[in-house]
Amino acid sequence: MTTEQLIHQIKFKKSFLCIGLDIDLTKIPPHLLELEDPIFEFNKTIIDATHDLCVSYKPNTAFYEAYGIKGWQSLQKTINYINEKYPKIFTIADAKRGDIGNTSSMYAKAFFEDLNFDSVTIAPYMGKDSVEPFLAFENKHAILLALTSNEGAFDFQTLESNGKELYKHVLETSKKWKNAQNLMYVVGATKAEYFSEIRKIIPNNFLLVPGVGAQGGNLLEVCKYGMNSDIGLLINSSRGIIYASNDIDFAQKAREEALKMQLEMEEILENYFS
Repeated sequence: MTTEQLIHQIKFKKSFLCIGLDIDLTKIPPHLLELEDPIFEFNKTIIDATHDLCVSYKPNTAFYEAYGIKGWQSLQKTINYINEKYPKIFTIADAKRGDIGNTSSMYAKAFFEDLNFDSVTIAPYMGKDSVEPFLAFENKHAILLALTSNEGAFDFQTLESNGKELYKHVLETSKKWKNAQNLMYVVGATKAEYFSEIRKIIPNNFLLVPGVGAQGGNLLEVCKYGMNSDIGLLINSSRGIIYASNDIDFAQKAREEALKMQLEMEEILENYFS
C-alpha cells in the first residue's frame, strides 16, 4: 500500500485507528477454545466487527509465535483474511526485527512476500544495513522504533550524546538512508511532550503511536503535537478494544470501543482541518 492510499483511507473513514491483534488464549472468550483455530476465529470476528472503523490492523507476532507452528498458521490465516476481504486495510507486522543485511533480507521476504504485510516494525540498533533491506520493497514500509511507550525507554532512548538524545540521532540518521520515504516511526503516546521536537526532525513521516488507552496516553495531546497536514498518525489500541468483553458479546463490545475512538478521531479531524 502506498502512503497516498493510506491517507485516502484515513480521510474516507475519518479514522486513524490501528487495532492491535495481540491474542492471548487466556483472555479470549472461553467458547472459542472449543473451535479448531480459536486464534483465527477470534481475529476474524474482531476484524469483521471493526474493519469500517479503523484503517490498520497490527498483529504482534510474539502472541502467535508463543503457540508454535499453530500460532504461526493462525497469523498467516489472519493476514490472508484481511488482504482478501478488506484489501484497503493497512497491515503491520509488529515483529521488531533487525539484523545484519542478509538476515534482514530474509526477514523482509518473510513478512512482505510470504505473508504480504504492508509494513513491519524494525529495531534500529544495528543501523543502516539492517534496515535498508526492508526499504527495498516497493510500496512496503519499515516502521522504526524511535521513542517507545514503555518505562524502559528512558534506559537508552533519551540518553544524550553530543548534546542530543539518542532517539533524535536515530531520526536524523535514518532520514539519509536509501528509500527513507518508506520509513515510519514508533513514538509512544506516553511521551506526548516529545512530539513537537520529533516533528521538527521528521515533519512528513507517519508515526505509529501505541500507548493510548491502557497505558495512559492522551489522544488529544498526541494529535495536538504530532499531527501534520497528511494526518501522519496511526493510533494503536489493542487490549482496550479486543478484550472489552470475554463473553459471547465480545465482538459487539469491541466495536463499541472502536467506535468511541473513531468518533473522537472524527471530531479531531474536523477541528484540525476546518
